[in-house]
Amino acid sequence: MGKSRRTIPEELLLLALDPTTGTTAQPQSLDLGLAGAQLVELALAGRIAPDGDRIAVVMPRPTGDPTLDSALELLRRRGSPVRAVHWIGGPRLGLRQIYLAHLERCGMVHAVSGQMCGVLPTTRYQATDTAISRDIRSRLDSAIRTGVPPDPRTAALAALAHAVGLGKHLYPGNEGRSSRSRLRDLIRHDPMGGLVAHAVMDVQNGVAAQPRRSPAPAGPGGPGGPGGPSGGRQPARTAPEPGRVPMQPHRGSMARAVAH
Repeated sequence: MGKSRRTIPEELLLLALDPTTGTTAQPQSLDLGLAGAQLVELALAGRIAPDGDRIAVVMPRPTGDPTLDSALELLRRRGSPVRAVHWIGGPRLGLRQIYLAHLERCGMVHAVSGQMCGVLPTTRYQATDTAISRDIRSRLDSAIRTGVPPDPRTAALAALAHAVGLGKHLYPGNEGRSSRSRLRDLIRHDPMGGLVAHAVMDVQNGVAAQPRRSPAPAGPGGPGGPGGPSGGRQPARTAPEPGRVPMQPHRGSMARAVAH
């Protein structure tokens, strides 16, 4: 994969980077979004494909991008398709720092060292070429403003931006409400982006950790039968709220970010 085109993880991170403070919006959920963005990028490169709610490797040949190839190799080692929600919620968090370092090596950002309260060391990141960030943002703005179905890359980027809660960062306040709504609606324009974005939101809401229920016995009077209260249907799940990561003791693998 050549470097003439920025990858979706790179673009998602640049979208989240605040040009004034040098910090990233939604830092916790952003790690999840970057893991999902890797899946979308690998799918666009023809290396993986959706299999229901699972991800299957269809071409293990490396892309030439070390960070993506590391994810591809981990997927290949699984040997069988893996649920997207389990992959995104797995122990590969800390991707924000990995990609910030990557963007610094590529010359897209530069690190600025400092201190918090005069004691704690901090690292902030400033974009070296604001035109790149403006170009990324203009693609989203155009898709939102015109209503024209965007290309798959922009649709996937919009879906992930919504999933990690960047809507309020990109389109704040009451005046941005309609733009945030349209950003959410762009999720339907790319099946892979939609699958991954919903998986990101499911992880944030703890859906991945919930055990599957055994099906209720069917019968005229049983709870799963036609005469029961559910009529044989599972209760509908409400749409998860993006950008919020609940505290979950079993997810101790979440790495602490260096950037503040």
